[in-house]
Amino acid sequence: QVQLVESGGGLVQPGGSLRLSCAASGRIFSPYVMGWYRQAPGKQRELVASITSGGTTNYADSVKGRFAISRDNTKNTVYLQMNNLKPEDTAVYYCKVSLGGFQYWGQGTQVTVSS
Repeated sequence: QVQLVESGGGLVQPGGSLRLSCAASGRIFSPYVMGWYRQAPGKQRELVASITSGGTTNYADSVKGRFAISRDNTKNTVYLQMNNLKPEDTAVYYCKVSLGGFQYWGQGTQVTVSS
């Protein structure tokens, strides 16, 4: 089993920044993909960004140039630096680990962008 603990969400004004963190523990072995998804009220959960063990990244078009995903393999932790936040970025953000054919999800952290 893999456990994920997210942190870093909160309330921020438009144009502001937040950094999310997600630490994985348990039966972790490489390679595995770590990613961030989000779900806004009334909408489907969508991919925000992902990163492989080798550092290859993938971003949703809506966040390219504003968000940056990174990971520390020594700590099994993935980060999402979010800059120039917009009201439409408001959502619950979930961390996901894809490992050995299984997918593990965090509990989610709320990000609210509002003035």
